[in-house]
Amino acid sequence: MKWSLAAACLATSLAYGNPAIDMDGYLRVSHEAAQHREARRVSEEEFIRMSRKPGTVVLDARSREKFDELHVKGAINLPFPDIAIESLKATIPEKSTRILIYCNNNFANAEGPFPAKIARASLNLSTYIALYSYGYRNVYELGPFVDLKDSKLEFASRP
Repeated sequence: MKWSLAAACLATSLAYGNPAIDMDGYLRVSHEAAQHREARRVSEEEFIRMSRKPGTVVLDARSREKFDELHVKGAINLPFPDIAIESLKATIPEKSTRILIYCNNNFANAEGPFPAKIARASLNLSTYIALYSYGYRNVYELGPFVDLKDSKLEFASRP
């Protein structure tokens, strides 16, 4: 009976295989991206300095609703669920472009526009891994946890 159940589970697993979903590849690239990311976390001051360089993209991967509520001035919005082959080609055509990212977990005292996530589910992690997976290697991440009222970053909202 145990072998029958195991065989049925294996058959079911094989039957639902999907070449468009690659967990092993995702875990492999996540590990590579984590190593790459370590040297690419920057201070608030460095983030501001880099954001002023021509050709730099400040990318906000939060929902359109949260972006409209408040975002780093000059940022573009590409919500994480919309990061895909064609949207990246349209938004950031050159893979060598310097991209700066930030997320909810970078800001304190801003629960409305920047609701906290558990640390291991931080949007910075998912966004960095996704960009790395698509071949973007010139990515930098705002590292510190910044109190919004003390931040040196400029913010904007959309009506």
